[in-house]
Amino acid sequence: MLLIENNKLIQIKSLYFLYIKTKVSLLIHLSFSVVYLCISIYFELKNRVIMSNKARNKFVKRGQVLEIKIEDYAFGGKGIGRLKSELGDFVVFVPNSLPGQLVKAQIKKSSKTYAEAKLLEVIVPSEDETEVPYQEISGAPYIKLPIEKQCAYKKSSTLELFKRIGKVADIEDKFDEFVNSPSTFHYRNKMEYCFSAIGYDWEEKTDVDEFTMGFKKRGTWWCAEDLNQDSGLFDKELEDKLKLIKAYCKNTGLAPWHGPKKEGFFRYLVVRKSFKTNQLLFNLVTTSHELPKFDLKKFAQFLVDQFGERVAGLLHTINDEIGDRTLATTGDINLVYGKDKIVEELLGLNFEISMKSFFQTNPKSAEKLYSKVIGYALDRKETIDNNVVLDLFCGTGTIGQILASKSENAQIVGVDIIKSAIINAQENATRNGIEGVKFYAADVGKFLNEHPEYTGKIRTIILDPSRGGVAPKTMKKIINLGAERMVYVSCNPATQARDTEQLVEAGYSIKKFSLVDQFPHTSHIETVVLFER
Repeated sequence: MLLIENNKLIQIKSLYFLYIKTKVSLLIHLSFSVVYLCISIYFELKNRVIMSNKARNKFVKRGQVLEIKIEDYAFGGKGIGRLKSELGDFVVFVPNSLPGQLVKAQIKKSSKTYAEAKLLEVIVPSEDETEVPYQEISGAPYIKLPIEKQCAYKKSSTLELFKRIGKVADIEDKFDEFVNSPSTFHYRNKMEYCFSAIGYDWEEKTDVDEFTMGFKKRGTWWCAEDLNQDSGLFDKELEDKLKLIKAYCKNTGLAPWHGPKKEGFFRYLVVRKSFKTNQLLFNLVTTSHELPKFDLKKFAQFLVDQFGERVAGLLHTINDEIGDRTLATTGDINLVYGKDKIVEELLGLNFEISMKSFFQTNPKSAEKLYSKVIGYALDRKETIDNNVVLDLFCGTGTIGQILASKSENAQIVGVDIIKSAIINAQENATRNGIEGVKFYAADVGKFLNEHPEYTGKIRTIILDPSRGGVAPKTMKKIINLGAERMVYVSCNPATQARDTEQLVEAGYSIKKFSLVDQFPHTSHIETVVLFER
């Protein structure tokens, strides 16, 4: 009996092990099948990509240089050219070009339906272009185009952008106003001039090793072009004398920054201008290498000799980082001479501005911009008076302070991640005698989590983010505050149009939409949009 039971047990175990063996075998077979399938899919997709590449290379190839007539204008300053063949029309986008121009361009990347190219040269100008008494620079590609034409291109391309990305089909019906810049020339209050050990010879059409001071050559990071006279954008006296500043620095024997080698002494000269006082605040950016050989106080005296009482102060920044930016994340910034701030006036209020503070580049146009923002905010004044208004990405608190001065018992809460800007905002509010404003140095997304006490109390939100727009997660937090109205200011309509789609999905709709020309002679435009739900 026991023997029979043992035999049965052995049989059961044998069957069980056979089952396990069969299952493992099937799993291994299945695994190999899955791997084989994945490999097959990979090579199939790879072949398709290759075929796709072959298809798009029927028109152009990466690196190819071609001459093309620009026929139309797309948002962001992209001229549109078309190559015609028996295969059909092929679109080529060329930034910084204009309809009517014949240009030489180099293909940077391509797809089946279009390619993007870098502008190398304008061979034949547009019939709309006129001569101007300023030195041409890459930063003002449309300076020869009448301002009326510039504005027309900006308006049409921006509206089309909101239709395509924001999916606002009736954007023309929402359009309120195109606000022109009060000053077409010499409107900027800040400029950054770079030093470079590599210049560009326009006659020989090649890079040359020489001490250069001005702006980066279009499409390069290693090469610069000398600015020898007024560009028409910043301060005429300063730019006409920039060659003297270059000569002073060159005569010290110290080297300008060499981009490819990541070495040199002189890197940038940053200048801020106050339209209220007509003063200039300088910031010389150098490496620490051979700093003892350069007399900063002597350089300050040289600037005073050139510009007299217009010199508000001279700062010196040490930047030993290899990255190409004016302000280093590490290093020192020190006051050499005078004051470290200038004062600007907007709509009757005074604002103290440091070298690091964000402030609108075109202050005269900024007054128009802020008037439009305040006008939209006060369109329903009952949502402002005796309520909390959240001013996000507030910078030096300009909008919040203006709004507080025109409302009754409103509590303005300004938030910005840049601590120095918030300090300036607090000081400016005290200087202007503005009450009812609070400023916080914090990341916008984190602030909304850390201060739940404002939830349900905010009826109006003002947004003025950087060019990247509002991160989707942060926008979700902003939406969850439940505000009835948002006034969204943007220097990049592309990201604003992207954010518009998220706001519309959350129940908001565009009530009014305006454009403000903050940057004549460039492709940039400022937008102000009023959302309600």
